[in-house]
Amino acid sequence: MGSISRYIFRTTFGAFLVILVSLTAVIWVTQALRDIDLMTNQGQSILVFVGITGLIVPLLILVIAPIALLIAVAHTLNKLSTDSEIIVMNAAGMSPWLLFRAFLSVAFAVSILVMAISAYFAPKGLRMLGERLTEVRADVVTNLVQPGRFAIIENGVTMRIRERRSNGQLAGIFLDDQRDPAQRVTMIADEGELLDNAKGTYLILQNGMVQRFEAKQRDPTMVVFDRYAFDLSQFTGQHAVKYSIRERYLWQLLFPDPKDPLYTEQPNQVRAELHDRLIAPVYPLAFAVIAFAYLGAPRTNRQSRTISMLGAIGGVALLRLAGFVSTVFGAVMPWMLSLQYVALALAFGGGLFVIRRGLILEPPAFIANWLAALTERLTRRVATQ
Repeated sequence: MGSISRYIFRTTFGAFLVILVSLTAVIWVTQALRDIDLMTNQGQSILVFVGITGLIVPLLILVIAPIALLIAVAHTLNKLSTDSEIIVMNAAGMSPWLLFRAFLSVAFAVSILVMAISAYFAPKGLRMLGERLTEVRADVVTNLVQPGRFAIIENGVTMRIRERRSNGQLAGIFLDDQRDPAQRVTMIADEGELLDNAKGTYLILQNGMVQRFEAKQRDPTMVVFDRYAFDLSQFTGQHAVKYSIRERYLWQLLFPDPKDPLYTEQPNQVRAELHDRLIAPVYPLAFAVIAFAYLGAPRTNRQSRTISMLGAIGGVALLRLAGFVSTVFGAVMPWMLSLQYVALALAFGGGLFVIRRGLILEPPAFIANWLAALTERLTRRVATQ
């Protein structure tokens, strides 16, 4: 790699990292705010909140990395064109293909990153996210219920305690269960304690009363008890772990267990996810080809790059849309999975042909003149207002 290629690689890869970190941070914040109840309702610290919500970062990078690469390539090419460096390189005899190889190196690096995340890190992050959320909710009394406050354990289930003693016992327990529309169950107990065994987690209530109010009955039924066990396992997620399709590693999709219930029930969805994972590392390469095909050719200062920029964005959008449609409908009609491969083949074939020939992709003159006149008219109208 020569000095020019190293310069382009360093500039493009640096821009890619900045854009990737910035976009990922912004989108992560918007996604993390959805789980803000970890701190508000469940009494978790900011470190636990950041640790849990940060597990979606690999999945965000998987989606954002190709887009960040497109922006980085467009930024670098625009910088080289503005400084007339592309024109100087072309005048010095440097072919567009030789210039493109530097961008292709960045695209390969991004493809390796996407491949690693798609195959292992994104499913691993989703698995850890589910496990951490289960751990947070496992001890519902410790994490959710605070003395003197009404806490919603689950939709329809509210609990309150008066105090938590130093020996772990609870005092002044109120538990209201409205999950069953046919009846409402309210429990009041003087004391209680947690009991963990092989069968699950139970809240042992002592010296209390159970009140059941059935919808068809006028008066409630009351039962006084000395000891009563309320099952908390239904809220703790203590059950056999079942990973979704998105949480399966790539090799598990390539070689699924024939006895796996998910595979036997949804074979088409597993196949669609597999093709989506396999093709994910190819998108950065395709995006780089499309961006360079539109923006890599030398232009004079009179030749606008705006139309070419819009063309590159449109080409990438159509390619990604074809992949999305192929994955969604491929789960129902397997033959639709070939659509994404056809779209990628056309993108690579057409883009590499344009780069090899050194062609300039521009709309016909009448369209360019019409767009220029429209832009000028809108600019004058805005200026007069």
